[in-house]
Amino acid sequence: MHNFKDDFTFGVATAAFQIEGAYNEDGKTPSIWDTFCDKPGKVFNGDTGKIACDHYHRYKEDVKLLNYLGVDAYRFSISWARIFPKKGEFNPKGIEFYKNLISELKLNGIKPVVTLYHWDLPQWAEDLGGWLNRDCISWFDKYCNKIFDELGNSVFMWITHNEPFCASFLSYAFGEHAPGHKDTKEALIVAHHLLLSHGLAVKSFRKKKLNSKIGITLNLAPAYPYSNDEKDINIAKNSDGFLNRWFLDPVLKGFYPEDMIESYESKIGNLDFILPGDLETISEESDFLGINYYSRSVVKYNESFDNNFESVDIAKEKTAMGWEIYPEGLYNILNKIKNEYSNIPIYITENGAAFDDKVEENSVHDIKRKKYINEHLKQGLKFIENGGNLQGYFAWSFMDNFEWAHGYSKRFGLVHIDYDTQKRTLKDSALWYKDVIKNRKL
Repeated sequence: MHNFKDDFTFGVATAAFQIEGAYNEDGKTPSIWDTFCDKPGKVFNGDTGKIACDHYHRYKEDVKLLNYLGVDAYRFSISWARIFPKKGEFNPKGIEFYKNLISELKLNGIKPVVTLYHWDLPQWAEDLGGWLNRDCISWFDKYCNKIFDELGNSVFMWITHNEPFCASFLSYAFGEHAPGHKDTKEALIVAHHLLLSHGLAVKSFRKKKLNSKIGITLNLAPAYPYSNDEKDINIAKNSDGFLNRWFLDPVLKGFYPEDMIESYESKIGNLDFILPGDLETISEESDFLGINYYSRSVVKYNESFDNNFESVDIAKEKTAMGWEIYPEGLYNILNKIKNEYSNIPIYITENGAAFDDKVEENSVHDIKRKKYINEHLKQGLKFIENGGNLQGYFAWSFMDNFEWAHGYSKRFGLVHIDYDTQKRTLKDSALWYKDVIKNRKL
């Protein structure tokens, strides 16, 4: 097995709401996730992000752990509600936390990678219509501009949005994420506004002439037909359109896929929220594409299901999330981008697995996670060796954290968190990953 080059970026990733805690400190106001957590039955066990991993107060301790792991970069997100606790009202105390975190990372030789939006819309924005309101795009642009001005060249890479599919469909069509709506048209409007705000943020970034890179992170999963039946083959294309192409095409090609436009218009009518000039903005050139990959989808035709496809479980191995472990899917999705879109630089901005970890004598022997990451890194290396432009890999997650609607019941971390004491324990996977980074090989 060949080595990773010295300039390949190895990192770990987190998100503000999942780790920070300090939900009402230093001027922060609620986000839609604070509100969602307070609604009975929405989050497992009634868990909230009020304390989470208390990273807000323990960031120095956490950066020491990052330094020990030897990561090249650390991906984290910024809480919009800390920066603008009210509409148009900037909070210097909120940005101070991120400046301190970045200083600490720099002192330890770690490159900061900032996600501008990881699902935690300020509640004030939601009260004004949220992402359903086209004005939200300009609110986001003002927030991004302020962050660019405040943090400037101290950031290595910028990610505008994390997983717009989840922030639109899981949040507005399936009701699983905040704000918990169930309306396909709403989901499509939100998806469009998210992508539009991405393009606008890229334009604003270019005007600043900062010495860093900007892109977007999409969660992608290759779709496989359950059988060779023509209906199954066609419906796999539909599934790919729903999850992948609806986001890849506008960002990288400047248009929405025709087959999906027809499919959606047959269900919800005219997509009249797509205005002239929108797609030019959405397809503003990015410096890289971020990909979050966890599993694949296997589908068969079933007209009684949404979009006529039913997910089929053929998994031999699964994570604690019930997701099939299928490393080859990562290679396939990377190739799809290279062959069907462009040779744009790619970063795997999330990849990892939840398992039921146990602390035994100050150790966590998470053999399955180690194997999961190893097998996926192998697929990344294979892609590079076949001419692919993969520039980096971020393991999800740096530490166990608030796993959205699953609360604290699912552990994805390389570092174990005891939520009662906030004790951090490096899992075996973390120690193994440290060696991979140091030696640049599997």
